[in-house]
Amino acid sequence: METLSSGVIGVIIGGTHPENPVVQILSMKRIPSGSQERWRLLISDGKWSSSFAMLATQLNNKVASGEISNNCIISMNRYVCNTVQENKKVLIILDLKVTKTGAEVGCKLGSPVNYDPKKSASEQQEQPAQQQYKAAAPKASPSMAATGGNVQRNPLGQHNAPANGPSVTRTPSGGSVNPIESLTPYQNRWTICARVTNKASIRTWSNSRGEGKLFSFELLDESGEIRATAFNDEVDKYYDMIEADKVYFITGASLKTANKQYNNLNNDYEMSLNRTTEITPCHEATAIPTMQFNFVSLDQLEALPKDTILDVIGVCKEVFDLSHVTMRSTGKELTKRDLSLVDTTAREVRLTLWGTQAETFDGSQQPVLAVKGVKLSEFNGRSISVLSSSCVQINPDIREAHMLKGWFDNGGNVAETINLSSRGGSQGFGSGIYKLFVEAQQSTGADKPEYFCVNGTVVMVRKDNSMYTACPKEGCNKKVVDQSNGMYRCEKCDQTYDTFQWRIMLGLCVADISDSQWITIFQDQAEQLLNTTSNELGALKETNKEDFEKIMDSVLFKNYNFKLRCKIETYNGESRWKGTAVNLSDVEPKEHSQRLITEINKLAEEA
Repeated sequence: METLSSGVIGVIIGGTHPENPVVQILSMKRIPSGSQERWRLLISDGKWSSSFAMLATQLNNKVASGEISNNCIISMNRYVCNTVQENKKVLIILDLKVTKTGAEVGCKLGSPVNYDPKKSASEQQEQPAQQQYKAAAPKASPSMAATGGNVQRNPLGQHNAPANGPSVTRTPSGGSVNPIESLTPYQNRWTICARVTNKASIRTWSNSRGEGKLFSFELLDESGEIRATAFNDEVDKYYDMIEADKVYFITGASLKTANKQYNNLNNDYEMSLNRTTEITPCHEATAIPTMQFNFVSLDQLEALPKDTILDVIGVCKEVFDLSHVTMRSTGKELTKRDLSLVDTTAREVRLTLWGTQAETFDGSQQPVLAVKGVKLSEFNGRSISVLSSSCVQINPDIREAHMLKGWFDNGGNVAETINLSSRGGSQGFGSGIYKLFVEAQQSTGADKPEYFCVNGTVVMVRKDNSMYTACPKEGCNKKVVDQSNGMYRCEKCDQTYDTFQWRIMLGLCVADISDSQWITIFQDQAEQLLNTTSNELGALKETNKEDFEKIMDSVLFKNYNFKLRCKIETYNGESRWKGTAVNLSDVEPKEHSQRLITEINKLAEEA
């Protein structure tokens, strides 16, 4: 019969860390905590009980599946016990094994008494046990007292190989170390010991309220991860100190709810350094892992919304040449390189690297790339792009990487794949499916968008409402409201600016031999089509209407290859076909003729 570790709750709260203590969960209570639920537990060792216990969020699935339930018996394989307020201890269970289900036990074991940490062992009021399993003597050793139990690693799909060494449970001054998982904005003073997994470059801003600078970095310990950001004076103080893959003690930062639009870490909060923050390098050997991933397979990308931040892993199947683009907002030239990633779902997607990373990347050996925090876009189908906060690991030592490389080397490199994205220019149309407008309307559904290519002629241009004034903040593109005082307000950003940028939203009527359709073409493709920039076009719209209309009319009755994103949309009970251009190119006569000959031969064979 299973045994409970009698008296172990008092031992743990007293500061010792027995190995794999066995306790019973008497009840569970869900605690609202932002977007991710947390569970508070009432646990018993048969002698004592305590309600100051919590389940780490990575174990929530065990509650959802019913594996963890009231009255079940568990072995706590990995846990931490920290002081969150004076004389208040919280036990956080990081890893466990259910040794007997709640249905098998069926009742509370023994007559446990609530353990009061304010009282000494002799002052605690014990009650005689009426039904208690034989106590299992806790195994405590000097080494285990420092580690917090028998440390068992999370699956390699989540963590890279951790550094060797025990968990750090005390600060250099002798205080307790809090796990990241336990941090909330309601704590007055805390200290974490965490590894920096990613460090971003310094960024600056300038607006009507002044100028400033910031940098952010991501922290990880055995319980979870969190993002920290430093501003202005703290940038000068800590930027050179903070290094990726180093471990630090951090005390006294501010916590606030995480902005999930820019922060994809698995934490409801994020950290801001302030004047009271103290950061000290940790020179002890630790068992803190080096990275935590939550991979999304490539076949799921089409179902995810645009601008989702996610983690991916794939084999670099192909590397394209360096190219240069100019930022419209600043005029700064950026270097980029596109890669083609493939995984075991037989999907292929384009990944874009920027700056030094693009210049130094070597894909000649077709390495495995694990990328944390890439942004999903719909440019040329589905594509992903590295952000300043992203972290790219080449051939990481994790299970997924080894399995992926084995699949690729044993036939995956020649397997047929579905390309979710196409590269710009005529190359993007080589693998695309060409259809007539009539065929496209018949095959397009309302469930998800369809992509196809069309060779068509521009017969009309809708000049009215073809441009709008947009928010100058990079990536926003929301229409601003003119305040009639030289200022422009963006409702999305909830800010007012003294400038704006022009954006193009052009309506074209395109015809082929079967039909004509109105399509919408946005900023990048519109600038390519009109051979001008949106700011130049916007200035002409305001100052020289005649030249503005000449540029608009310059595309009439010209032939182009369009790659369209099509969907059936319902508005006011009426369904209509809607097409948006995601790519375009001039028609190459030789290529166009070869495609027509191929289609004719195919029809002849079918006949």
